[in-house]
Amino acid sequence: MKESQLERGANQALFFNTLAFTICFGAWMLNGVLVTFLVDNQLFSWGPVEIGWLLGIPVLTGAIFRLPAGILTDKFGGRPMFTLLLLFSAIPMFLLSQVNGFLGFALCSFGFGLTGAGFAIGIAFTSVWYPIKWQGTALGIFGAGNAGAAITTLFAPTLLEKLTDDGMNLEGWRILPMIYAGALVITAIIFFLGTKNRKPASSNKNIRKLLEPLKSVRVWRFGLYYFLVFGCFVAFSQWLVPYFVNVYYMPLVTAGILASLFSFPSGVIRALGGWMSDKWGGRKVFYWVLASSVVICFLLIIPRMDIYSPGKGIMAKKSGKVTSVTKDQIVVDEMVYRLQARESILDDADSRELIFPTKEIWQEAIVSEGDVIGKKQLLAKGTTRVYFQANVWVFAILVILIGSIWGIGKAAVYKGIPDFFPEEVGVVGGMVGVLGGLGGFVCPIIFGYLLEGTGLWTSSWMFMFLLSVICILWMHHVVQKMMREKNPDSIKHLE
Repeated sequence: MKESQLERGANQALFFNTLAFTICFGAWMLNGVLVTFLVDNQLFSWGPVEIGWLLGIPVLTGAIFRLPAGILTDKFGGRPMFTLLLLFSAIPMFLLSQVNGFLGFALCSFGFGLTGAGFAIGIAFTSVWYPIKWQGTALGIFGAGNAGAAITTLFAPTLLEKLTDDGMNLEGWRILPMIYAGALVITAIIFFLGTKNRKPASSNKNIRKLLEPLKSVRVWRFGLYYFLVFGCFVAFSQWLVPYFVNVYYMPLVTAGILASLFSFPSGVIRALGGWMSDKWGGRKVFYWVLASSVVICFLLIIPRMDIYSPGKGIMAKKSGKVTSVTKDQIVVDEMVYRLQARESILDDADSRELIFPTKEIWQEAIVSEGDVIGKKQLLAKGTTRVYFQANVWVFAILVILIGSIWGIGKAAVYKGIPDFFPEEVGVVGGMVGVLGGLGGFVCPIIFGYLLEGTGLWTSSWMFMFLLSVICILWMHHVVQKMMREKNPDSIKHLE
């Protein structure tokens, strides 16, 4: 086959793969908006833990079915697999419109979560069309389908408002899953008509041979990294909607717009991450990604707070009798003790844009005129008020930044898969995707328990900080060990 023919077929396959993955990802992330809307409008009385489960269940399905989906794609090709996945996922998505409780919602969510397995199918189907030197860029472009999450968080809240007549007919929410089911069916038809099938050389291998690469530690190390940069991205694509609503008291539509600003750049920039990995190497790119994740997560740890603490008081320098007490001073015999008055500079703090923590200090007398006091007796207590607004725009910028950085990291992780497993991309990519998807399932549940246990929404960022530190320390340890052993073959996959 001529190179020009290969390029035309490859680009067509890449386009339809990316389109199908975008629609799948948008459907996969539906619960982030829909569950928040239902709880916010008191249609269902679900608590943080139940919300965490409903956000995580579709992600669990997508995670556990990625490996079998990747294996079947290597065996039968991407055209039949992606078409069937889209059609099957549309059924539970439609049934979601009929549920009336947690169990039914959970079961339907488990069903339409199959859309998450589209990633493994698309990775395998894209890789068979491109040579090694272009696969980082091609897979990065395909991964830009993550922007489907932004489509849901951006448009679904507005759709819900229109479907429910601005809250006048709340049962109108049931039309939204029907719309998503229709989109899945239409996409299945377009994909089937617009693509032709292709399988890797490994399609003749039996299942045992296909699974052999999973014995490699490299696969599981990639999986850990992907747990962070993809799993946590998926988790926050949904978690940020209730986060903005509860922490910053935003309307659902505004929260959805800000959440989409996290999701969309992360998806689109994945293509840039693939190009960067091809040009500079996965190790350099991923070191930068992990270091940035540690720093930004640390900055996001500090919660919005208003703290009152005992401050510097005033003690008597000698014994005597209090002869005068005003708001500005205390007089003991002839000695005057000046009081620091409260300036009330934070009384309107909520209406101002405060980026850095702000403090206010004042002193109040605790003695009365006529009291006889001893040396070093406390005359006035000090109070320090520390206020940190956790400015929503600073928070939003940091969140968008970390989402984009994770997007680059996703491409850097998948750069190494076709390099080392060119005939088993579906299997290895599926396994790495499973571990990443499990992050998307586990994290919202963990976030829910952390929120309930600590009462702090920023506890989710504390978890992200810890996970980022673990990843960068482990990666650094492995790289240093490989360098000490001076084994070029072992180091190659990180360069």
